[in-house]
Amino acid sequence: MKRDVFQALADPTRRAIILLLAAQAMTPNALAKEFDLTRQGVSKHLKMLAECELLVQRKSGREVYYHLESNKMKQIEQWLEQFRDLLAKRFDQLDDVLNNLK
Repeated sequence: MKRDVFQALADPTRRAIILLLAAQAMTPNALAKEFDLTRQGVSKHLKMLAECELLVQRKSGREVYYHLESNKMKQIEQWLEQFRDLLAKRFDQLDDVLNNLK
């Protein structure tokens, strides 16, 4: 089942996991050491992020390493870009109104 990526990003722990995985691939055990969570707790977060296609898992021997899927992050950034442009236009309009009031 594919999950909503923004629901996954809404959780601060999952955002922190993404930041860690942006720097390097990590195992669930290594991630659990970074948080006040059990390995099972981290695994639940990893599962949701993987279902959103934000993470890719690769096996190396008995260990599973999680990597950030940068292409998916680029898609999210492109979607958000349209709102950046809209907000910039609205701030420019607000500047015009405030300048006219002076």
